[in-house]
Amino acid sequence: MHRYRSHTCAALRKSDVGSTVRISGWVHRVRDHGGVLFIDLRDHYGITQVVADPDSPAFKMAETVRGEWVIRIDGLVKARTEDTVNKTMATGEIELYAQEIEVLSAAKELPLPVFGEPDYPEDVRLKYRFLDLRRETLHRNIVKRTQVISAMRREMGNVGFTEYTTPILTASSPEGARDFLVPSRIHPGTFYALPQAPQQYKQLLMVAGFDRYFQIAPCFRDEDPRADRLPGEFYQLDLEMSFVTQEDVWNTMGPLMTSIFEEFAEGKPVTKEWPRIPYDEAIRKYGSDKPDLRNPIVMQAVTEHFAGSGFKVFAGMIASNPKVEIWAIPAKTGGSRAFCDRMNAWAQSTGQPGLGYIFWRKEGDKLEGAGPLAKNIGEERTDAIRTQLGLEDGDACFFVAGDPAKFYKFAGEARTKAGEELNLVDRDRFELCWIVDFPFFEWSEEEKKVDFAHNPFSMPQGGLDALQNQDPLTIKAFQYDAVCNGFEIASGSIRNQSPETMVAAFEKVGLSQQDVEDRFGGLYRAFQYGAPPHGGAAFGIDRIVMLLVGAKNLREISLFPMNQQAQDLLMGAPSPAAPTQLRELSIRPIPPVKKD
Repeated sequence: MHRYRSHTCAALRKSDVGSTVRISGWVHRVRDHGGVLFIDLRDHYGITQVVADPDSPAFKMAETVRGEWVIRIDGLVKARTEDTVNKTMATGEIELYAQEIEVLSAAKELPLPVFGEPDYPEDVRLKYRFLDLRRETLHRNIVKRTQVISAMRREMGNVGFTEYTTPILTASSPEGARDFLVPSRIHPGTFYALPQAPQQYKQLLMVAGFDRYFQIAPCFRDEDPRADRLPGEFYQLDLEMSFVTQEDVWNTMGPLMTSIFEEFAEGKPVTKEWPRIPYDEAIRKYGSDKPDLRNPIVMQAVTEHFAGSGFKVFAGMIASNPKVEIWAIPAKTGGSRAFCDRMNAWAQSTGQPGLGYIFWRKEGDKLEGAGPLAKNIGEERTDAIRTQLGLEDGDACFFVAGDPAKFYKFAGEARTKAGEELNLVDRDRFELCWIVDFPFFEWSEEEKKVDFAHNPFSMPQGGLDALQNQDPLTIKAFQYDAVCNGFEIASGSIRNQSPETMVAAFEKVGLSQQDVEDRFGGLYRAFQYGAPPHGGAAFGIDRIVMLLVGAKNLREISLFPMNQQAQDLLMGAPSPAAPTQLRELSIRPIPPVKKD
């Protein structure tokens, strides 16, 4: 028999009854039932119930074991009685009668419990991550993550992609976040950067004649953490294709990602035909470029119903500023004054002046609008709004007024709040879509200049002619995002492979041709030697797994994540470097400037 096990803790079945076997694992829990000890022994694969009664030669040793000790058990497989069968366990029809127990490794008193998975302070969980990872839910999430990545590799291979790896030490490149810098010992005073994404390398692969590249790529960005973003590093399914239009990318990756979601959705419905929603339409209908389409609320403009009306606040805004619009947020089943007042109080708590509303109720045979707005604009306008929005008895509508460029985010938040409060969101499904036709440029209030809205390497719609003859803020890009349940899960574009167009695009944001050559010299040179039309995308693996397993944050699907302060509490990183290391790198630490 093998030194440690003949079977795993998930392998024994009723067909093994009568066999003498050996299993090893962690003591999940110990129970004493009238002098008979029951030990749940756990390994990576599952749990087996072990029994030791006072007549067993292993009983004395069984009395000493504690939670999370690692032990080996030899014993006889017996069938459970019918009333003790546990149908929720793979091994639930048998139990192992212990004949010999060997302690392979004892455990100190645990700083956090493994059995039962109670909530525990995050810093304790991260410091003792090796214990946290033994917990069933987190352990299962990590296994699921690996399975999802394996499925991605399989499916990408099935549609003709080949995996290539790109460098980790590279040059600093402005991708929208701070770089992690690595000092060079051989070239004092210079630095490598960890890649924020393999963007330039994958485009260079297309110029080099490769086609259909993909990579499970680690990416590094020195940015502030959020629940849906890990500090430090994250992983993406990175891909690029030559001689393609954006429709080719959508038609390839939409069905592929649908199949991935269906494989791991545990029966939940998944969008098969992804709608393609222009950015401007997404903002107008949902107040977001990453809409949760499980929420049925669709906003509409109702400006005409308030123009010249008795509600002087809205009417005055419309008359004094041509940019002003009134957006309606219809709320099915929200037609109670109590709910409307709660929404208004919520809006005020976010710093808004309030949230105007109308709700409809039957008065005899007549459907009437109620609330201050209804009284001010009158019955005819109130009914016209209800008809436009398709609302009925017991429904409500909220209104946001002003310049849409300034209020659309709040309107989107109000749509989300109403949908969640009224339980309109079907949480047991995955709604996927493409958001397309993004603006190429945007106005930076902070720097008072035009800047790239997203990926600077995208092809502008209209090409060089658009850059030379259009207002830059009106130019769209061949750029797209994939969205699932309100989360951006991918971003991509058709790339700009023309050196002239590339320079013209960067000139719009204040960079000269020399700046382009200095910052993106490799790509700029490559485009002068025959570059194919190409495009691609990058799917966020961490976010996709988070959605598939229903986790609340990315730390619940990552092996050894940092905390919210970007610290690895298990390994003690970041940490000071030794003086000898700093001398070798020609670096002298400078104390941070104290902020007033």
